[in-house]
Amino acid sequence: MEDYRNYISINPEIRFGKPCITGTRISVGDVLGWLGAGMTENQIIEDFPELTHEQIMACLLFAADRERNVKIVVSA
Repeated sequence: MEDYRNYISINPEIRFGKPCITGTRISVGDVLGWLGAGMTENQIIEDFPELTHEQIMACLLFAADRERNVKIVVSA
């Protein structure tokens, strides 16, 4: 897949700056929530025909990248 950054953008004027699929108001969190609730990719695309397989995969890659970069601070 191409770089997920080609599909995800952050604009403070859209959805309060949440990461969204570029050109839409659909947030990465929306897509992850739908997948987590058990919706299939085909069901998501059926409900939101403006979305593509690549955009949905970009949401997963964005979340994976963000997870890898989480810093945990443990205080004694």
